[in-house]
Amino acid sequence: MAGPDSGTQHQFTGFKKYFNSTTILGRRNYVILTYGSLVVLFLGYKMRKPKEISHK
Repeated sequence: MAGPDSGTQHQFTGFKKYFNSTTILGRRNYVILTYGSLVVLFLGYKMRKPKEISHK
């Protein structure tokens, strides 16, 4: 699976150094970010204070 850039080194800087779609580490970081975000959203939802039911 050789693409048009096969054989060339990519020199990323800043944000793209850690999050890119051309390197294995960049793809892995996107996966970790996605799963981490889902876990944080889930935990935030589960830890919400439940609304109290008023009894008359």
